[in-house]
Amino acid sequence: MALGLLEAEKRIAGKKVLVTGAGGFIGSNLTERLVRAGAKVRAMVHYNALSSWGNLEFLPRDVLQEVEVVAGNVEDGDFMFSAAQDQEVILHLAALIAIPFSYVAPRSYVRTNVEGTLNVLEAARRLGVQRVVHTSTSEVYGTAQRVPIDEDHPLQGQSPYSASKIGADKIAESYWRSFGTEVVTLRPFNTFGPRQSARAFIPTVISQALSDGPEIRLGALDPERDMTFVSDTAAGFILAGIADGVAGETINLGTGQTASIGEIAKRILALMICEKPLTQDSTRLRPKLSEVMRLVSDNSKAQRLLGWAPRVDLDAGLLETIDFMREHKSLYRPTTYTV
Repeated sequence: MALGLLEAEKRIAGKKVLVTGAGGFIGSNLTERLVRAGAKVRAMVHYNALSSWGNLEFLPRDVLQEVEVVAGNVEDGDFMFSAAQDQEVILHLAALIAIPFSYVAPRSYVRTNVEGTLNVLEAARRLGVQRVVHTSTSEVYGTAQRVPIDEDHPLQGQSPYSASKIGADKIAESYWRSFGTEVVTLRPFNTFGPRQSARAFIPTVISQALSDGPEIRLGALDPERDMTFVSDTAAGFILAGIADGVAGETINLGTGQTASIGEIAKRILALMICEKPLTQDSTRLRPKLSEVMRLVSDNSKAQRLLGWAPRVDLDAGLLETIDFMREHKSLYRPTTYTV
């Protein structure tokens, strides 16, 4: 029988959990949820000259004071070994994720996503960490050859980013098969919600709707995406970190529903009572053979093994995201295309 979220949160209480990529969008939401569940969280953020903790700085003060924050880089194996000391569970989210930038700097994606994941796994193996949850992405499937997409769908490297994540997934698989390192690979489909950067299309639409600009500029409007609210994705990580009988598994996290980017953009504008037109900006288009046209998940494995199912519908999640961005408009540059 699948564990269920309430039982998982009871089991994670008191556990020493390292979250890599904790300063990111999903990582910060996950860190907050872990603290509220009673976990002892070590949050790893990317070292930077500004000493910024990224999105962790949005956490309420009473939550953040319970977090041990360490700054470093997953590309440094010695640092990762130090960061993983005494930890029972590693939730590995640190990655370069912006697809457009992967066309510009592909080697960076191999170093961070492939070599960085290797460093996390090697530290876990040497230290005897109980469980590693590795973050994949639905982008590894490429354009759907069949729908809904289950975990046995062929992998297609349609961008340097997705290719680097395929490599990372296979490294994770090898550590389970070769060394018995308890690894669970989660493949979130498109996650959205508060704290997400303008590199994603939903914040791009909202930020332009909140601006004085006359239109909403986007790339391709036809690709279809399966959108999961961030609290549901975070719940999936907690379940995967503590559930029994899931070592070595790869598990999708998605709603099983899809809509085109253009359709979702129109829903956002309707919720915001904004009548700006949608226009296509050619500089935002992916190379023709790189665009992933349709992503829709089969989440039956997540339901069966984890007891996971999405709880927040699209409109409710969009309204929460809109409210966050209204309160933090200064974080976004609506007139600039963020690569």
